[in-house]
Amino acid sequence: MQIQTTPLILTFGVSDPVGATGIQADLAVFSALGCHGLSAITGLLIADTARVEDIDETDADWVIDQARVLLEDMPVAAFKVGALTSIEQASAIAEIVSDYPDVPLIVDPFLSSLPDSGLADDDMLMAIRQILVPQASVLLLSQVELARMAETWREGGSGDMLAQDVAELTGMGCALVLVTCTGAAGKGDSATISNTLFDENGVVDTFSFPHFAGPFVGAGSTMSAALAALMAQGLAPLAAVRAAQEYTHGALAHAQRFGMGKLVPNKFFRAAPFSAA
Repeated sequence: MQIQTTPLILTFGVSDPVGATGIQADLAVFSALGCHGLSAITGLLIADTARVEDIDETDADWVIDQARVLLEDMPVAAFKVGALTSIEQASAIAEIVSDYPDVPLIVDPFLSSLPDSGLADDDMLMAIRQILVPQASVLLLSQVELARMAETWREGGSGDMLAQDVAELTGMGCALVLVTCTGAAGKGDSATISNTLFDENGVVDTFSFPHFAGPFVGAGSTMSAALAALMAQGLAPLAAVRAAQEYTHGALAHAQRFGMGKLVPNKFFRAAPFSAA
């Protein structure tokens, strides 16, 4: 019998029947990057490549039981928290991960394919900010999502509030905040898009990549899952953030159209196709 050496990652998120986002996407990325995924499902989607039709919430007690049974049986090298469907879930997951302060925690709570990206409920946003974000090794969100979250603690504001909004989150204890879509340059084939990484002292680094027109579903989920896998493998946070973005760029460059809707990132673009002899 071989002793397990593959890093294990526990991910919390919704079940997407397409496999573009949520749990299924996480498990594919973990596998592609040499990890094994464990999962606690927070909700069930009815969805295709074009849209999410409906979502069924998982009772918070079920989420707790899914996670606790796994954690009592095996060690994990990283946690990822994706889309949640209730404040009770956020509270339960925050309590669970607090028992493992030395295990990297990647928080990516917004899902663009959901109505309003899951941004409509102020109480949910406040719960995520107050009890999950302070524990995060890396929080991943877009500039639009950050601005929406910031509405829960400030009124109005003028000019570029990006740095101030991030400072609110790092000041609460979040180690790193990766904000996507912070800049764009060029047009057509020369167009680029930028993501910016912050810590408690401000900007750590800015990353620019060629911009693909898409539209895509699951790009953010791919990036946060890659980040969890790379940190589970032992990469330092800054190196993991850079490598996760490079991996996501490759997955988008090789994206596939499964149906009549959006393109799905190809998580296994590095794998050689199998051919029968």
